[in-house]
Amino acid sequence: METTFSSVKKGPILIIMILGAFLATLNQTVMSVATPKLMVDFNISATTAQWLTTGYMLVNGILIPITAYLMQRFTTRQLFQASMLIFLAGSIVSAIATNFPVLLTGRMIQAAGAGIIMPLLTNVILVLFPPEKRGAAMGMMGLAIIFAPAIGPTLAGYILENYKWQTMFYGMIPLAVLVIVCGFVYLKNVSEPVRSKMDILSVLLSTIAFGTLLYGFSLAGSQGWSSSEVLLSIAVGIVALGLFVWKQLTSKKPLLDLRAFKYNMFSLTTVINIMVTMVMYADMMLLPLYLQNARGYSALESGLLMLPGALVMGLLMPVTGRLFDRFGAKWLAIAGLIITIATTAGFIHLTDSTSYVYLLLMSTGRRIGMALLMMPIQTAGLNQLPSRLNAHGTAISNTVRQVAGAVGTSLLVTVMTDRTKTHLTDMMAAGTTGGTQEHMILEATIQGINDAYVVIIGIGVVGLLLSFFIKRTSRTTEDSSEVPLKKAVIKEA
Repeated sequence: METTFSSVKKGPILIIMILGAFLATLNQTVMSVATPKLMVDFNISATTAQWLTTGYMLVNGILIPITAYLMQRFTTRQLFQASMLIFLAGSIVSAIATNFPVLLTGRMIQAAGAGIIMPLLTNVILVLFPPEKRGAAMGMMGLAIIFAPAIGPTLAGYILENYKWQTMFYGMIPLAVLVIVCGFVYLKNVSEPVRSKMDILSVLLSTIAFGTLLYGFSLAGSQGWSSSEVLLSIAVGIVALGLFVWKQLTSKKPLLDLRAFKYNMFSLTTVINIMVTMVMYADMMLLPLYLQNARGYSALESGLLMLPGALVMGLLMPVTGRLFDRFGAKWLAIAGLIITIATTAGFIHLTDSTSYVYLLLMSTGRRIGMALLMMPIQTAGLNQLPSRLNAHGTAISNTVRQVAGAVGTSLLVTVMTDRTKTHLTDMMAAGTTGGTQEHMILEATIQGINDAYVVIIGIGVVGLLLSFFIKRTSRTTEDSSEVPLKKAVIKEA
C-alpha cells in the first residue's frame, strides 16, 4: 500500500523514533554524574572511567559512517527495530555487570544500537519535511533529545544516592521494550530499500581510523603526549583516515559519499559543529568532576545543578527551530556562541568556595547559548544538499559530532590531568604551606579544571569567527533523479 506524504500520518513515525533517540541520549547522559562514583567502586582513574563515555561515543563514531549504507539497504522499520534490540541487549549486559570490563562491554553494545537511531531519525525528517519546514521539525526532535540531559543527571543522582548503580540500566530495559513494541505496531517505512554490496575495506579503514585516533587521545591523559604508544596510535589513525577518504572519493559507490563536502555551507557548518560539540561534551565531563570530586557534592546535588539549564535548553529548541525557518542560522549561531563563551568564562576562576547558585546560573546560561545554535547549524548545512545525499550528509554530520565529542572529552580530560600534575608539582617545589597534601591535591585539581575551561573558550572563539561566514541556502537539485518530496511515497511494511 502506498501513501503520499500529504496524507501519511507523520506524527506516529516521529514520536516513536524520537522516543528511541530519547532513550539513547538519556543513556549517554546518566554516565556524566555516575562517573565519579564508578571511579571509587571500581578503583579506576578518571582517564579510565571516561571510556564509559568516550567508548560509547567512539562506537557511535565508528558505526555512524555505515548508517548511510544501512539506510539505503534496509527499511526504516527493519533498521529502527534492529537498533533498539541491540540497545536492549547492551542495557541487559550493563545491568548485570559486576566489574568495569563487563560494564564497558555493555555500554559499547548499547552504543552500537544507539549509533543507528540518531542519523536514521535525522534522515527521516529530511525526507518527510521540505527545507522550509525542517527547522520546526528538528526543533521538536531537539526538545525530546535535550529533555534527556535535563532529567538524566538528576535521575542518575537520585538512583546513585538510594540504589545500586546497576538500577540505571535495569530501568532502561522496560522502556526499550515499550519502544520496540510501539515500533512494530505504528512505525511505517519512509524509503524503498536498494540492494547493494557493503564496501568491507571502507568499513575496516573507518574502524581503524576512528578507533586508533580516539585510543591515542584517551591514552594521552595517563601516559602523556610524548608516549610512543600515544604517538603511534594517532599516526596510525591519521594514515587510516587518509586512506578511508581516498577510498570514498575514488569509489563509484562509496560507503560514505564525501562529495557532500563540495557544498560550501555543509562544509562550513560541519566544522562549526565540531567546535560546538567539543565545547558541549567537555563541559558535561568537567563540571560533575569539579562538583563531586573537588567540592564534595553528592551525585544528586550535581544532577540538580544541571537540571534547570537542560530544561530551559529543551524548551527553547522548538522556538529556535521556528526562528531558523524564518531567519536562517547565522545570527542564531553568533548569538548562541557569544552567550556560550561569556558564560564559560565564568568557570575559569573556580575555587573551593564558589557558590552553588553561581554555578547553577553559569551552567544555565551555557545551555541557553547551546540551544540557540545546535540544531540551526546542523540543519543549515543539510538543507543545501541534494536529496540523493541526504543519507550521506546525515551520516557525515552525526559521525563528526560523535567523534568530536569523544575527542573533545579526551582532550579536555587530558588537559585537566596534565595541568593538575603541573600545578601540584609547582606547589610542592615552591614549598606551599597552609594545608595538608590532600588540600594541595584538591587545589591543583581545581586549577587544572580552570585551565581546561580556558581551552574550551578558545575552541568556542574559533567557532564564533567561522559563524560570521554562514549564509542562507536552499536545497540543490542537480539532475532529473531528484524526486520532489510531494511525489515520494511511503510503503507500509
